[in-house]
Amino acid sequence: MIQLNETHNPDLKSWVTSANDSATDFPIQNLPFAIFRRKGEHDMFRAGVAIGDQIVDLSAAYQAGIFDAALAPVLETLTEPTLNEFMALGQGAWSSFRAALSKALSDGASEASALASCLVAQSTVEYSVPAKIGDYTDFYTSINHATNVGKLFRPDNPLLPNYQWVPIGYHGRSSSIEVSGHSFHRPHGQLKAPDAEQPVLAPCKRLDYELEVGIYIGSENQLGHPVKLADAEAHVFGLCLFNDWSARDIQAWEYQPLGPFLSKSFASTVSPWIVTMEALAPYRQAWTRPADHPQPLPYLDSADNRNTGAVDMKLEVLIQTASMKAGGLPPERLALSNFSQSYWTIAQMVAHHSVNGCNLKPGDFFGSGTQSGTTSDSVGALLEATVGGREPITLANGEKRAFLEDGDTVILQGWCDSEVAPRIGFGDATATVLPAIDY
Repeated sequence: MIQLNETHNPDLKSWVTSANDSATDFPIQNLPFAIFRRKGEHDMFRAGVAIGDQIVDLSAAYQAGIFDAALAPVLETLTEPTLNEFMALGQGAWSSFRAALSKALSDGASEASALASCLVAQSTVEYSVPAKIGDYTDFYTSINHATNVGKLFRPDNPLLPNYQWVPIGYHGRSSSIEVSGHSFHRPHGQLKAPDAEQPVLAPCKRLDYELEVGIYIGSENQLGHPVKLADAEAHVFGLCLFNDWSARDIQAWEYQPLGPFLSKSFASTVSPWIVTMEALAPYRQAWTRPADHPQPLPYLDSADNRNTGAVDMKLEVLIQTASMKAGGLPPERLALSNFSQSYWTIAQMVAHHSVNGCNLKPGDFFGSGTQSGTTSDSVGALLEATVGGREPITLANGEKRAFLEDGDTVILQGWCDSEVAPRIGFGDATATVLPAIDY
C-alpha cells in the first residue's frame, strides 16, 4: 500500500487556478497521465499531465530543463509517443517524478513561470491510447454482475462453483481498444435465434456497453517468476475507465465452450487519462469477503489486502441518443456503481494472473469486468438493466432501450472523493454507435 505524502495534502493549491475548482477532475492532488497532441497538427503524440483544464506538456518541460538534472532520464522517457518506457521504470521513478511535478505546480513555486510556458489547454488537443497495449485480459470481478447474468441463463445455478475461488478472466483483443471520442460500426457476426435451425450472418441486434475499470501494468515480472500478493500493486501503474462493448447475441452463440470471441473484439473504449495508484492512496478501503463464502487461498489473501485492497471509485454510465442530441438534451444517467464492491482486488488479479509464471509487461492491460451494484440503477450493462432485453428502460424523453441503437453515445465517468481528501476524476470514456457497414 502506498503511503500518504505531501502530494496528497488536501490543502495543497496550484498556481494553475482552474485546478483549484472543487468541481474539476484534475486538482493538484491527481496529476494523471495521457498521450496527446494539438488538434489539427501532425506533430508527434507525447506525454502530458492534467492540471485543472490544462495539460503540462512534458516534452516541452524536458527541453526547457525545468526539473532537477537527476530527473532528466525519467523525464526523457516522457517525450515518447507512449508511456511504456516510463511505466517500465517502476514505482520509485513514478513517485519521484510525481513529487517534483506537484512541487513545481504548487502555489508559489519558483518553477511557475517556466512551467506556464509548457501548458496546453485541454480543449485544444486530441488523445491517443496512452500505452502500447501488448496483451489485454478481461476479468469478471463483480459477483453482482456474475450472479445477475447467471440468473438469465442458469436460473437454478447462476454462479458457477469456481467463481468464488478464482479471479476469472479471458484473453482479449488489444488491437481494437481505442481512446475516448471515437465511433464504431455495429458489428456483424453469426446470430442464432432460439427457434432457428441454423445461424445467419447479420448485424448485431443486442449491442451493449460494459462499465469497467481499466488497469495498466507498469513494471514487468520475469517469465516463470510469479508476483506475490504483497508486491502486486508495485507492478500497477494506474487506473482508467473502460467500456468493453459487447454484442450479446453474437456472444450467446459463440461463447461455449471457450468464451467470448467476436462478440468482444470489435471495439473497446478507454478514457485518455491514467490516474496513478499513488494518487488513489487516500481513497483506499477495506476489502471484505462474506464470512459464509469460500475464503481466498493463501496466495490471494493477506491482512494488507483485506485492510486496504478496495478502491472507493464511483462509476457512472450516461447515454445520449441521437434524438436527445438533436433536441439539445444532455446525457441521462443510466447507472451509478462503485469499484469498491468488486469481489476480487487489483492485487489479487495481478497475483493470480502471474501465479503460473506468466510474465506481465509494461503497458499490459486488465479490464475489471462489468461493475454492478445490488440495485437496478447500479448495474453496469443493459443486459442486466433490461433483464436480458425483456424489460426495456424508458428514458426521460420517452425513448425506450432494450439494447443500444445506432446513433447512441455512451459516456462513462468516474471519480473518487472523501471527507478528508478532495475529489479527483478520471475524465470520460465516450463512444458512439454507427450503423453496420454493408457486408
